[in-house]
This record gives sequence, structure tokens and C-alpha cells, in this order.
Amino acid sequence: MAIGHRRAGCAAYTDDARMPAIWTSPISVITATQAAFCASTGGIRTNQLSGNNLFLFCLCWFASNGPTLLRRRLSAQAIYRRNTVIERRPFDSLGGADHGWLNAKHHFSFASYGDAKRMGWGALRVWNDDTIASQTGFPPHQHADMEIITYVREGAITHRDSLGNEGRTEAGDVQVMSAGSGITHAEYNLEPGTTRIFQIWILPDTRGQAPTWGAKPFPTGERSGRFVPLASGFKEDSEALPLRTRARVLGATLKAGETTQYTLDEGRYGYLVPAKGRVEINGVRLDARDGAAIRDESLLRVTALEDAELVLVDTEQ
Repeated sequence: MAIGHRRAGCAAYTDDARMPAIWTSPISVITATQAAFCASTGGIRTNQLSGNNLFLFCLCWFASNGPTLLRRRLSAQAIYRRNTVIERRPFDSLGGADHGWLNAKHHFSFASYGDAKRMGWGALRVWNDDTIASQTGFPPHQHADMEIITYVREGAITHRDSLGNEGRTEAGDVQVMSAGSGITHAEYNLEPGTTRIFQIWILPDTRGQAPTWGAKPFPTGERSGRFVPLASGFKEDSEALPLRTRARVLGATLKAGETTQYTLDEGRYGYLVPAKGRVEINGVRLDARDGAAIRDESLLRVTALEDAELVLVDTEQ
């Protein structure tokens, strides 16, 4: 499949007639022209952009420059992290923007939201809490050298990419895209109602490998009372979707009053978000969609204060 020229870290079709029909169907605000915008933003000042076009410009720019920014952390940020054990990040303190079709909250710096103290956590680069309106979504755009995990909390997301993959991932299920040397994809909410997802980006251990995509159902009953690997770079996690990084994305569901534990090895970073419900982790209380940045804690003890659904990322530095 031919791909048009690339600018601003994003490849898109610049000729509507060359785009697959599957990507050019009229879906609310999503148009072929809007998709091609990613390929034509070179030299445009962001103050000339607005609305969805500004969002797409920022998305493409961060897809290209995010890994470099993360590797150039300020020394002050490193000092800040060394003093952190468990830091609660309330949902209402997160960055983000409401684009109408997309209401996005960012646990880490992303698009127009920047915070020098929140450039990532270990190899974890992005954790976006996205609410996507019916019959809208992300038009074709490119990623490279990033492990991108989508955890569907409500509704379903439909994925299409330049490798010919197409799939629908519904609530409770997970999809993983290893962007590798480069892949163009689109994600749409084709459902009659709202879709809510966590999208998580983790830096890979190696660069330039062939891109891949896969999805798998993970029934919530099978992770009741314990953390279960959903995506993993460890061979022993044979039931999880594969990652190209020494990291794990885990899920758990807890009934009110129930407790589970997870061992965080020395030198590793954890980031926990309750998708639903209130919990307490090692004495720190979290509300739904709060974040907890964790390090130097060998044993994580999580107690549900009400029925809860949890997502945990465990990465290297």
C-alpha cells in the first residue's frame, strides 16, 4: 500500500482519490482533507490553526518528537522523581482539552499540554484518558518506534492500518500496536454511543523493527481479585499481547473491601489508574481516573473502597 509524503512526523494520503474507501467514508468531523492535513503542516504556525486541525498537528508532532523529548529530561525532573514514592495525581489536575468530538485528559505532557514534571514515568511516555463521540475518531496518521496499547473502558474502537489490519476492540479488551519502522492507522468510534479508552504509549527497547498490530479479549471475571498481564515484554507472560519493551500492562477487578498485591522489582516504575471505583494503595487513596506514580515501593497493596477496575503499568527506568 503506497503512502504519501511525510512531514511533521506524520504520513497521510495527500490525494483523496488514493485513499482506501474504508478511510474516506463521511464520518462526522472526519474527512480525507482533515487526514491529509497532517502531511501538509510544515511551515505553518500553530497560532494559525484551530480546533481539530490544531489537535492533529500536535498529535503528529508529538508522535515524531515525543521519544526525543523524553530522553532529554531536565535534571530537575530527575531530582523530583528521586524524592517520590507514591504521588497521587488527581483527575482534575490532569492536562487536556475538549475538542467536541474528543474530550482528552493527559496524565503526561501531550499535544498542547506541557508540564516539565510530567514528561513520562520510566519508559511510560503517554497515558491518555479519551472520551470519543459516536461516529467520530482519529483519521489516518503515522507512528514510529512506540508501543501503543489501547484499553477500552466503554463502547468499542475500530482500528484500520496500512498493513491491512482491521479490528473492533470492545470494552474490557485490549489492542497493541508496535509502531516500529512506521505504520499509518486510524481509530474510529463507529458505535451508537460514546467510547472511552485509555491509550498508553511505552518506549520500545529497540528501534526500527517491522510494525505489528494485534488485539485480544480479556474478560473481567478472569482478573477478579488479582493483577493479570494484558500486554507484556516478558516471555513468561504467554497469555498477554506481546510488547517490544521490558514492561507489563496489567488489569485487575476488585469487589468492595477486597485486597490484592503486586511486587514491583527494584529500580522499576509503576503507574496505577482506577478505571472505575475508589481504591487505596499503600495508604494513598485514589478516586476513579486518578493516577498514582510509584517507585521505591517493593510491594503494592491495593484495597478497593468500592467495586473497582484497575490498570497498572510496570516499566524500567
